[in-house]
Amino acid sequence: MLLAPILLAGCSSYYGQLATGQLELLRQRQPVAALVDDPGTAPALRERLANAQEARRFASERLALPDNGSYRQYADLGRPYVVWNLFATPEFSVEPLTRCFPIAGCVAYQGYYRQGAARGQAAVLRRQGFDTHVAGVEAYSTLGWFDDPLLNTMLRRNDEQLAGLIFHELAHQRLYVRDDTTFNESYASFVERQGLREWRRQQGLPEHGQPAREAYREVVELLLDSRERLRALYAQPHDEAVMRRLKQAEFDRLRTAYRLLRERPGQPPLPGFERWFQQPLNNATLLPFGLYDRWVAAFSRLFEQSQGDWQEFHQRVESLAAMPLEQRNGRLQELLDSDLQGEIP
Repeated sequence: MLLAPILLAGCSSYYGQLATGQLELLRQRQPVAALVDDPGTAPALRERLANAQEARRFASERLALPDNGSYRQYADLGRPYVVWNLFATPEFSVEPLTRCFPIAGCVAYQGYYRQGAARGQAAVLRRQGFDTHVAGVEAYSTLGWFDDPLLNTMLRRNDEQLAGLIFHELAHQRLYVRDDTTFNESYASFVERQGLREWRRQQGLPEHGQPAREAYREVVELLLDSRERLRALYAQPHDEAVMRRLKQAEFDRLRTAYRLLRERPGQPPLPGFERWFQQPLNNATLLPFGLYDRWVAAFSRLFEQSQGDWQEFHQRVESLAAMPLEQRNGRLQELLDSDLQGEIP
């Protein structure tokens, strides 16, 4: 019923493909408990689903995340990603091209259930002068409007990474602020990372090494610094030809800085970033890091101020969410600048 007005708009429209894609996903759901009990279920899938249910219980019992029907069903979509997100920026800006929706508000990307549709729209935007980036997504949250299922696309991850993804998506169901993608994704990313630390302790697994965490943080800081350098560059009164040359020089500088970091003696492996740096770089490729990582350290400090109490932490985050955008960002910046020492994975 919620999707009926969208479907009436026509399946050829952007909203139409969102509606038909969501309905297809909902139709394919099966109860995880039944699949685990079914002797016809492949043993490997049965084990993965059973492990995921342990993480699902942990999310509600220990992390104070919603206890509902989400991630207690399973759907095999027969493709590697559930959607492909299209990020876009003007040629000389690091600010995203946003799209606004009745429930979710304005977000910094457009989602497509078919990779070809995402790439086609990216080509249209590039012809209009935008920088674009298309990235496959393993899961998304319907913010509690539906019971989101586990997906075959999520099983691309190992058990630990899958647990983190469940924590991340349930955090969106716990709290979501309209028109503030950076706040939402940074909050969910912190919940994912801190939740995984506690999950590993419960499972009797060793902590990830400090060098690996430091290496990850260094690369992210390098990317965020490049984004700010580009922001400052685009504020200068250069003509287009000069601006394009200076823009390319910034991305060349970024690649060089990463190579020096990677080749540093004793440097831990950075496999995910290796693949990322192999692609053509532009403003849009930097967008996810600005959205997902900008305020993670601030939420880490807020969690420390909450003495590691998840209920208190979520309540403090809800207080932030109730503030006007400018006041909220100011408070988050204060947390970043505070003297509290928060460990960031």
